[in-house]
Amino acid sequence: MAEGNGGSGSGSGGAAGVRVEAESSEPKRTTLRAMPREECVEGIRSALQNPTVRFLTEKMEKAGCQVWPRFIKAATCAGAAGGYSSGHGVKVCCNHMVFQDQITQVLIHELIHAYDDCVAKNLDWKNCAHHACSEIRANHLSGDCHYKRELLRGFMKIRGHEQECVKRRALLSLKSNPYCSEAAAKDAMEAVWDICYNDTRPFDRAP
Repeated sequence: MAEGNGGSGSGSGGAAGVRVEAESSEPKRTTLRAMPREECVEGIRSALQNPTVRFLTEKMEKAGCQVWPRFIKAATCAGAAGGYSSGHGVKVCCNHMVFQDQITQVLIHELIHAYDDCVAKNLDWKNCAHHACSEIRANHLSGDCHYKRELLRGFMKIRGHEQECVKRRALLSLKSNPYCSEAAAKDAMEAVWDICYNDTRPFDRAP
């Protein structure tokens, strides 16, 4: 999930101050008990030691974007698994977390949005193409679409699953952007797909 606070730029209109949000994961399907907040907070601390999480935070720091102590916060959310808000940081939605792996995945996904916001100084979350590009990158580079994760979600296709997954999840995220109609979201994703899918920064190649 990426979230922006609006501002000037090439968005598609809408009331000033409307927050732009995008789901970072598909609707929760599990019936398992969500972990208690205290356990979730400990899970976030543990996830901060993950090599990919550390790599992303280090790259942000090197790019001149401070990852301050409360940049990553535990939260309770209505629908999303996590979110990134420009100028506010990353949130992990504890009421949607069941396993440690979910916390780590949410952090990796959201930190890719944060990295994009850091290095692309003109990124406008109201702009469908900008938003689509970051969602493509986050879903591709985070491992969200690894075939084992897709199997657990009930998507059984093996050949060509990864790109289909990235497109599906990116479109799902764009649906929550009030500045992007469904048609505009699809057009934006098609327009930026090749460039953004093949942009693996800050990784040398897709993990």
